[in-house]
This record gives sequence, C-alpha cells and structure tokens, in this order.
Amino acid sequence: MDKKNALRAGALAAGTTLMMLLMSVPASALTRDDGDDPGKGLSVIDTLGLFVVAPLVLFGVIAGLVMVLDKSKEEHRVTSRNIKTKPAAAESKAGSKA
Repeated sequence: MDKKNALRAGALAAGTTLMMLLMSVPASALTRDDGDDPGKGLSVIDTLGLFVVAPLVLFGVIAGLVMVLDKSKEEHRVTSRNIKTKPAAAESKAGSKA
C-alpha cells in the first residue's frame, strides 16, 4: 500500500512539473513587445562584477563595520575562556532532584 501511495505522489509531482513547464512557454520571450527598448547586454566581466564581486564586497564592508563598531562588553561575550561549568558532583545532585 505504501508503494502505491509513493508512486501516486511521484506521478502527481511529475505531472504538475511538466504542466508548469509547458504552460510557461519560454519561447515567447523571443518576441518583442511594443515599446520594448533593450540596452546592450552585459559582458562576462560585468556580470561577474555585478553578481559576484559586488555582493562579496558589500558583505565584507557590513561585517567589518559590525566588528569595528561592536560596543559589547568582554564579559558578556561567550568564549571558551569565560564559560563556567559545574563540577560533576554538583551536576549529579541537580539531576537527582529533578
């Protein structure tokens, strides 16, 4: 019975995907609309600069500003130096009370 439901779900997903692909008609992108005035295309360098380098630089600038302008106190930061753990005996007593 489980195999039958899986097959049915797979067929439904495949059919839905196929219908969406057929209905999208990507070939209609080749026809121009009235008033359409596209500019020149981007070169590979322009595309990489716009969609790869610019976001990385923006991320770096924001991360740098956050680190430089961080005003939090040292004792409130969680580091391996300031984590205090209970001894094993105290943990066993706390566990037996619960």
